[in-house]
Amino acid sequence: MSNLTSSSEGRQTFPPTRWSLVLAATRKDAPESAALEAICRAYWYPLYAYVRRCGHSSPDAQDLTQEFFCRLVEKHWLDSADREKGKLRTFLIVALKNFMSKEWRRASAQRRGGGQAHARIDTVFAESRYAADNQSLGPDEVFDQQWALTLLDLAVSRLRAEFAASEKPAAFETLKNCLTGERGAIDYAAIAKSLSLSEGAARVAVHRLRKRFREIFREEISQTLDSGVDLDAELRHLASALARK
Repeated sequence: MSNLTSSSEGRQTFPPTRWSLVLAATRKDAPESAALEAICRAYWYPLYAYVRRCGHSSPDAQDLTQEFFCRLVEKHWLDSADREKGKLRTFLIVALKNFMSKEWRRASAQRRGGGQAHARIDTVFAESRYAADNQSLGPDEVFDQQWALTLLDLAVSRLRAEFAASEKPAAFETLKNCLTGERGAIDYAAIAKSLSLSEGAARVAVHRLRKRFREIFREEISQTLDSGVDLDAELRHLASALARK
């Protein structure tokens, strides 16, 4: 796994939502294992970072995270998770905490040397990213922050795919830095020159990019929530997590 997520990750990949698929997977003989494995691939890093921040070594964190996802996909452990709050974020971290406190040593000993890893972890990538994380945050804080960053990454991947589908990948590479830059710091003249546009058209292109990114980001958050959960409240929570220093 060379990237946090695959560019193929998108709303069509997880119909109707990632959260509802997790709930569906608690049923016996549910045909959702492939999609659930895709969820594992998308969201493994925040859980890995949580385990590392709890004091586990890189090899142990890799084993623990992979074994947790094995149990999740095989549906041996889903029923004991708290699903009442309607958030995939809460579901996964509560399930992981339960697994760490009760199950993983025994499960790892039983499976050691066998079984299928549903979340294949690139340890070099994971440790490089972990070293760049805010080391002052506690385990729960780092999980929430990395969860928010994962959703941002998924949104960027979807936006990049939309530009590629419209045969404008070079335009995305030119515009992508505008997603996080302050409006006053955006060099519209340089963008216009690069894209062979007028400066006015460049401003419109940046405005549309940022607007579409906000729409996709909200959709990515909504994918992790039950229909009764307040999307704006979750957005505020994630924004607060991103702002932690």
